[in-house]
Amino acid sequence: MGSRIEHRAEFSAGLAAVLAAVSGEDALRARLKELGGDNAALLSHAVDGDTVRYELQHGIAAQRLPQAVQALHRGDIIVHRKQVWQRSGDAYTGKVDVSVSGVPGEIGAQTFLTPRGERVEFRTSGEVTVRIPLFGGKIEEFVAQQVTNLLAREADFTASWLAEHA
Repeated sequence: MGSRIEHRAEFSAGLAAVLAAVSGEDALRARLKELGGDNAALLSHAVDGDTVRYELQHGIAAQRLPQAVQALHRGDIIVHRKQVWQRSGDAYTGKVDVSVSGVPGEIGAQTFLTPRGERVEFRTSGEVTVRIPLFGGKIEEFVAQQVTNLLAREADFTASWLAEHA
């Protein structure tokens, strides 16, 4: 059993503007520059009709990792994050798959962009799973907290992006 990730944010913009702010190529590059960590990169980005797919790379320097993680993983950590957004009626639903170099586990989540009157709700619901006997649960909890913190920082970035570009 993994550790849950739940995050919710609301934005004062229309659905198209919010989708562009969370999945547009320019917004992703700017977000990575500000929040992506070491060796951050937009590895791929494609739009096909009402579907957007992209892959991001985040980096975490070894010296910034907690001691428990450093004991189990030598060197920097590279995080690969794949996201797909697809139109679903008057909303967008998505799927996120995350893998971490050298760590036996994954992060999976569902994402939702849902109009709520004059606002758009962005919701993420997922789970962190780390398959390391004895230590996996502790690492899952740490990773889930870090992911939740990152989602909050990304929501703040998105709000700022919308204020400047929408």
